[in-house]
Amino acid sequence: MSLATLLLLADGRLPSGGHAHSGGLEAQVAAGRVRDLDGLAAFLRGKLATAGLVTATFAAAACHRAHAGASPPNMSEISELDDGLDARTPSAALRKASRAQGRALLRAGRAMWPVPEIGREPHQPVALGVLATAAGLGPLEAAVAAAHGTVTGCASAGVRLLGLDPYAVHGLLARLAPDCDRVAADAAARSGDPVDDLPAAGAPLLDIGAELHATWEVRLFAS
Repeated sequence: MSLATLLLLADGRLPSGGHAHSGGLEAQVAAGRVRDLDGLAAFLRGKLATAGLVTATFAAAACHRAHAGASPPNMSEISELDDGLDARTPSAALRKASRAQGRALLRAGRAMWPVPEIGREPHQPVALGVLATAAGLGPLEAAVAAAHGTVTGCASAGVRLLGLDPYAVHGLLARLAPDCDRVAADAAARSGDPVDDLPAAGAPLLDIGAELHATWEVRLFAS
């Protein structure tokens, strides 16, 4: 495993469109649920424990299946994972955002590594897992990148939405690093489980907020 490759995959400057998404934070700020650094911390911890765990596990599972199969990876197994994420994402707006990010991620990845064609536009975690395999990484590294991205994207959006001190926000991210590691380790440990047995932790306010956010005529972020 190359630490430099993992850093490249997890780099927020990767041109995969992540900067255009707030991870649901914009809707929660507008609803008054997140107002300051403490509110952002609670939001990030909650998201990491729910959507973050699901995202990390599906990224790890996609990486595991791509490693275990032939080249290109078994499309039926990748499609099964993609369907499993659909079932865990009640919001149509979130499904659309996830697939848009998956498409952009694969486009960026193909400029760096030999990424196989995997059929339809996959959800972002599935694309991340396949891309991690192409980069020579394993399920744990895919899960780390996924968990890390779950909190850093929202944190960056929080600086813009709330005018927070970026130094304080990065201090918060440093404190969350052990939680990201724990979630990633749990995710990687389950990467070989059947799709139906993978985590399905939900965050209803994120789903509701995403549907409301999609109706706004003016917004800073795509999701």
